[in-house]
Amino acid sequence: MNTVVDKVRNFALIGAAGYVAPRHMKAIKDTGNNLVAAFDPSDSVGIIDSYFPEADFFTEFERFDRHLEKLKRKGVHIDYISICSPNYLHDAHIRFGLRLGASVICEKPIVLNPWNLDALVEMEAEYPGNVYNILQLRLHESVIALKDQIENGPADEVYNVNLQYYTSRGKWYHHSWKGDLAKSGGIATNIGIHFFDMLVWIFGDLKSMEVYEHTQHQARGLLELERARVNWTLSVDYSNIPEKIRAAGGRTYRSIKIGETEFEFSGGFDELHTRSYQDVIDGGGFRIEEARKAIELVHAVRNGAMG
Repeated sequence: MNTVVDKVRNFALIGAAGYVAPRHMKAIKDTGNNLVAAFDPSDSVGIIDSYFPEADFFTEFERFDRHLEKLKRKGVHIDYISICSPNYLHDAHIRFGLRLGASVICEKPIVLNPWNLDALVEMEAEYPGNVYNILQLRLHESVIALKDQIENGPADEVYNVNLQYYTSRGKWYHHSWKGDLAKSGGIATNIGIHFFDMLVWIFGDLKSMEVYEHTQHQARGLLELERARVNWTLSVDYSNIPEKIRAAGGRTYRSIKIGETEFEFSGGFDELHTRSYQDVIDGGGFRIEEARKAIELVHAVRNGAMG
């Protein structure tokens, strides 16, 4: 997807060695913009060569900070900071971007706790930049069609929904920040946040919930939404993936059933980050408050129940 733009915007990227960072690099390039500088404590970032080989790179945050400040004093404005760092660092890196005078595009989850959102809302009001969250499933054509179907259906119908998302992770996962509840928010936050956001966006606000299980490997529960009763299971355990998927070499199983009907959206993901970036550049994008309901939900899951 190549998009014609009337202005080249300067980006800086925090978390360049992360799993999702290449999607952000591609989105910056596909929207016709420029990555000026990138930072990551790890130097395994050769992927940058595929997109912005001339970008400056730093493994120490202080030098990255100094470099961007030097550019600022030379009149080189950083329009956006893209954040792909570990979840628990997002709010600190968002604050850094705002202080720099940039807008911020942050990967999911934007923060781990609802009160972190409150602090960011206050700070955003003090600076010229805006804060945007990547909620790419809201831009998926099949998800949009489903939302339209529900909104145009019987107003009093409550749907029975079953969500199963199994995406296997190796032993490394539990030795990384992703396996640390305090740093990732746990499995429901780390791999479930987009699905929970999608469900609340389509079926309405959370009324009540039960959590049956929440371990390092798996989480299960029940959500009572305004328009749906959702049984959900999330897992990073390879053995939970159906045998036919494993036999074909697959390591991910995604299923959402509404009643007896399978909701199919296995494809259509390739350009969603680029669409997200273009939406922001065009004056749209999902701001801080858009993320609140899902952040409150996963925070409740992490703490076992909702009153």
